Amino acid sequence: MNEKLFIITDQPISVEEVTAKVIRREAGAVTNFIGTVREFTKGKRTLYLEYEAYPAMAEKQLARIGAEIQERWPDAVTAITHRTGRLDISDVAVVIAVSTPHRKDAYDANEYAIERIKQMVPIWKKEHWEDGEQWIGDQLEIGRYPSGRPEGVVNRD
Repeated sequence: MNEKLFIITDQPISVEEVTAKVIRREAGAVTNFIGTVREFTKGKRTLYLEYEAYPAMAEKQLARIGAEIQERWPDAVTAITHRTGRLDISDVAVVIAVSTPHRKDAYDANEYAIERIKQMVPIWKKEHWEDGEQWIGDQLEIGRYPSGRPEGVVNRD
């Protein structure tokens, strides 16, 4: 497995390509989480989202999540790709693929991955609604940015 497992990209994500990275003879289960842009959040109609990230740090944090999964589920292999840029309704924002010998571990590890992404990966989203827009500081929507955009991010390349 020489493919890169943890990626931040500004290109559309292929679910099949991410999944192919974790398929192996020892795995009897592969789970995917496909996060898409939804139209309504808390009663507000979303027009589109913009995602920004600090790619080098974000990829390191995704790899850290992969290591945490490996520690908790030693037979798991994980691949995660998250998209940045403008995403329209129904566009794929993130794909997580996990393979394990048994299905329960694959489900549990996949759920663990998305929760950790929301907690620790430097990815920000700007929600564009019919009546305004706002940067969301973390994907758990705990930290919002008063200035309207992520502070302290100089290099997003």
